Amino acid sequence: MLDLLVADGLITAEQARPVAAAPRPERDATHPLVIAARAEWSSAKPPHQKLTVEALVQWLAKNTGLPYLRIDPLAIDVAQATSMLPYHYAARANVLPLRMNAKEATFATADPFMREWERELRPILKRDIKRVLANPLDIRHYLVEFYALANSVKGGEQVHGRTAVAGLTNLEQLTELGKGNPLDANDQHVVGIVDWLLQYAFGQRASDIHLEPRRELNNIRFRIDGVLHDVYQIPAGVGGAVSSRLKILARMDLAEKRRPQDGRIKTRTPDGREVELRVSSLPTAFGEKLVLRIFDPEVLLRDSGQLGLSQSDSARWHAMTHEPHGIVLVTGPTGSGKTTTLYSTLKGIATPEVNVCTIEDPIELIEPAFNQMQVNAAIELNFAAGVRALMRQDPDIIMVGEIRDLETAEIAAQASLTGHLVLSTLHTNDAPSALTRLIDLGVAPYLLRSTLLGVVAQRLVRKLCPHCRETVDLDPKRWREFVAGTAPPPPRQVYEAVGCLECRDTGYKGRVGLYELMPLTRPIKDLLVEGADYRKLREAALRAGMVPLRLAGAEKVIAGLTSLDEVIKATPTGGIGD
Repeated sequence: MLDLLVADGLITAEQARPVAAAPRPERDATHPLVIAARAEWSSAKPPHQKLTVEALVQWLAKNTGLPYLRIDPLAIDVAQATSMLPYHYAARANVLPLRMNAKEATFATADPFMREWERELRPILKRDIKRVLANPLDIRHYLVEFYALANSVKGGEQVHGRTAVAGLTNLEQLTELGKGNPLDANDQHVVGIVDWLLQYAFGQRASDIHLEPRRELNNIRFRIDGVLHDVYQIPAGVGGAVSSRLKILARMDLAEKRRPQDGRIKTRTPDGREVELRVSSLPTAFGEKLVLRIFDPEVLLRDSGQLGLSQSDSARWHAMTHEPHGIVLVTGPTGSGKTTTLYSTLKGIATPEVNVCTIEDPIELIEPAFNQMQVNAAIELNFAAGVRALMRQDPDIIMVGEIRDLETAEIAAQASLTGHLVLSTLHTNDAPSALTRLIDLGVAPYLLRSTLLGVVAQRLVRKLCPHCRETVDLDPKRWREFVAGTAPPPPRQVYEAVGCLECRDTGYKGRVGLYELMPLTRPIKDLLVEGADYRKLREAALRAGMVPLRLAGAEKVIAGLTSLDEVIKATPTGGIGD
């Protein structure tokens, strides 16, 4: 391999000499590509990229004529792959089974010159063998991970079988007589499956884990950058035990399967970061469906620029949230990032000199700098009662999880009138709609005029993958239709999604916020008293400098952060202005 690198002009003979003289035990135990990568060479050929393991694998693939593959674990059917050959054989041959169809079986290898295993497997599998070259570290990692998961699922099946015992909530369960007791949630196989599931989700940047029960198999799906991906299917009996294990960890009532429940889990990622998960259960036809929402504490460290606010909107937002009293509202649909915006803002203003109190349903992220309380319908502790209680706790800043009714809105207004800064959320499509929504709830316009500081509407859009995005010429007519003829002028080119291994062929990686910030200026306050007409309120907000969501998205498109299609999908069609 070193001779090939020298012959190709990537390294010099002087660079290769000390690596070739490495002690024999190290060379025997470690893959040659890994040994070479440790030397931290930079290629002698332009663009002089660093010769990492991944770069060396790509180079070796070109030299041997094998297709290169960057392993995407979500694209592999783990159950099928692990059934293709035993673990000990795969580990000895250093190959990772990937997929199999009627004609061929595909394997990832890091040793292109080793062909003995290929000759042995062809008559056994009765299929052609297709080899692809992959990172040896990835092969070793996923070989252990996939077979460990398969063994845990298989062990669970052997304990109980493929079918779960019918329960009260399972409306469509096929009952099989003579089956044993349900699989124990504390069984070592179940514990292993749950540990793998959580760590796998952290490694894949998932925001939600879905466990969906069906008659014979339970689906496991991850939401990554707002899109759901199929991950694995486990037998229903094992799936029920996995759900029970998660309920135990979340301190939920294990015996209660007829009512929805909420719980939370705090754990650590493999690299030591603490992560919180909010667990929600829902009774369905085939058992309890669980959704685990993953909250990364690092979101609290984001500033307004990282959230996606422009410089002008960031300055306005900072001014509003540093007022001594008043109400600031964040609006948008579920999953638009309202909680992240509020938590990040509160973290920035929660200094030792102020008392920050929250009332939430449920508490989504534990933060030591806040005093957090959760609503509890069983004891009639709702948002309004919670705010009344917080008023007697000498607060400076109060965060109300959501304004849902007139009582909560009026209590929040009273809190702001008595010298407190109140932050809360509302479900409306844009910022001006928040004013009409509050008036529809029954809040007196004069009360809003006296207390409301501003409203922010927001959406989340996926960010273009920086590794594969491409520029395309833009049709000016389409741009004018997109922004309704207003500024900014159409750019000559924009970026569009392509898809690569880094982004799992989606073209997007990560998300960024779009914001529509409406401060309550005097003309808008006067319109409130006269009668809150939505059209007039929006026109006044635009004159006051509010940038609509669609135009905020256009700025992100021009900056190359996202695509035109993504913004069109996420933002309201009308209401930009005449």
